[in-house]
Amino acid sequence: MNPTVRTVLRGAALPALLLGTWWAAFRFGWTDTKLFVPPSEVWHTAVRLAENGYLWTSLQASLGRFLAGFVIGSIAGTVVGTALGLSRRFEQLIGPSLHTVKQVSLLAWIPLISVWFGLGDPAKIAFLSLAAFFPVTLNTFEGIRSVPRDLTEVARVFAFSRAQLLRHVVLPAALPSIFTGIYLGLLYAWLATLGAEYLLTSGKGIGNLLTDGREHFWMDQVLLGVVIVGLVGFAINLVATRLEARTLAWRGRSTAQF
Repeated sequence: MNPTVRTVLRGAALPALLLGTWWAAFRFGWTDTKLFVPPSEVWHTAVRLAENGYLWTSLQASLGRFLAGFVIGSIAGTVVGTALGLSRRFEQLIGPSLHTVKQVSLLAWIPLISVWFGLGDPAKIAFLSLAAFFPVTLNTFEGIRSVPRDLTEVARVFAFSRAQLLRHVVLPAALPSIFTGIYLGLLYAWLATLGAEYLLTSGKGIGNLLTDGREHFWMDQVLLGVVIVGLVGFAINLVATRLEARTLAWRGRSTAQF
């Protein structure tokens, strides 16, 4: 069997088992149907919401906020993390405050953000930016600070300018850690998307779809929202992994040469 097909089948084994257990629970009457609807009802709800457009507008709204917040937070985190990693003076000025602020729970920012930005999209995007900012900043900082001193010494022997040192030595060596931060930023931003839509309830989104389902006791809609959140999270993880593998392919080639 093709190794790729074998990997996909192994990964699908647990979801298939859970789906089979879910179906069996209703087929043999093991659960209360008012609290836990069958898979077929969730599927019919998905088809109905897709046909009337509600599902797509909700998904589009959530993904739009997620991408806007992630891009803003990751760019700011990369810039601040790079500055912290390159400058001891900047670290002394900003580091203590940054490490103090990062201890504040993300949810604790919601009252302040809602006062400053209201309950609309600007507040949600600000919240998502904050969720992506800290993991990207800290991993960028750690990546740059962990660049081996031997590499920078060799660059100085070859009289690299500061820009050349950053471009050809520091950033390539720090990329694995920076990607770890971006990976975590993607994860945190997506989780924060649902939190922001759940707590700042104006507008459309998957979080609002979940809220509507809970308030009207539409368990099919609630379960559909949970499934969509999981599938989108899986897709984000897949894209991030492929992007990291493609960007850092040189590590594999370098290893293979020796």
